[in-house]
Amino acid sequence: MPDVDEYARRVLSSSPRARKQPTARQRALLAELEELFLAEGFARFTLDDLAARMHCSKTTLYALAPSKEQLAVEVVGRFFKGAARRIERRIEGVDDARKIIEVYLAGVSDELNRASATFMDDVASFPPAQAVYEVNSQAAAARIRTFIAKGVADGVFRKVHATLIAEMAGLLVEAIQTGVLGRRAGVSDAEAFTALAELLLGGVEAG
Repeated sequence: MPDVDEYARRVLSSSPRARKQPTARQRALLAELEELFLAEGFARFTLDDLAARMHCSKTTLYALAPSKEQLAVEVVGRFFKGAARRIERRIEGVDDARKIIEVYLAGVSDELNRASATFMDDVASFPPAQAVYEVNSQAAAARIRTFIAKGVADGVFRKVHATLIAEMAGLLVEAIQTGVLGRRAGVSDAEAFTALAELLLGGVEAG
């Protein structure tokens, strides 16, 4: 699987959050920026625009990241990391592999439903942000494989097809993340993950 591209690695490693923990004010500002970007995207904004919308100075924004592009990656990363934590909390205590997959992919769908089409388009159009999404999608595909393996071990999934379906699920997640599936099927990423849950559970359940 490809890793984050070199530019994205430089952006993420230079992030203020990578060097030190943000202050309470900075965390609040990042949360506000996350909600703004999810609703309206980030490509069209300049730092002046963002300072005006956040009612802060550009210096305050520069304390978060040294450029608008790096700030976008910071906020996109914050969204996906937060989404991953929330989704993992949803499956805590769930033992049945079928239910885990259902709840996990419902969580992915719910999180992506928070993101506007503009935000997703901006992520797709900006390679460093797209790389962040890619890494999170790879992690999701890996989690799905572990859930399917658990189902086989527990005897609720058919072993003969489970390994193949687990790999197919990884390919579908990649197709969703790259936008290929959405463009061809005319659906959002959130809708695609909902359909993936239905497809997986129908394909691996033991008769």
